[in-house]
Amino acid sequence: MPFCRRNVSVTEKNKRKRIEVKINRRKYTIVGTESKEHIELVAKLVDDKMNEIYEANKHLDTTKLAVLTAVNTMNDYLKLKADYDDLVTLIEEEK
Repeated sequence: MPFCRRNVSVTEKNKRKRIEVKINRRKYTIVGTESKEHIELVAKLVDDKMNEIYEANKHLDTTKLAVLTAVNTMNDYLKLKADYDDLVTLIEEEK
């Protein structure tokens, strides 16, 4: 999901789009090559996760809320990656 890569070809630069989204009641402009629907889904998932964490920790300021959201998201990602790697290993072993 290349939202902000630096070494981008001219062709990729021409494909980048600017999508305005709302996360945690603030507007952000996301620049990327993914579809509008994909960028909006990512923003919605981030917003949902921030709201979930905020509901359990209403004392958090925006920075702490953002960091906890990132930590939770990376934790979920690493668990899913481990599951994926396990499945790939199982498939390779059956070949």
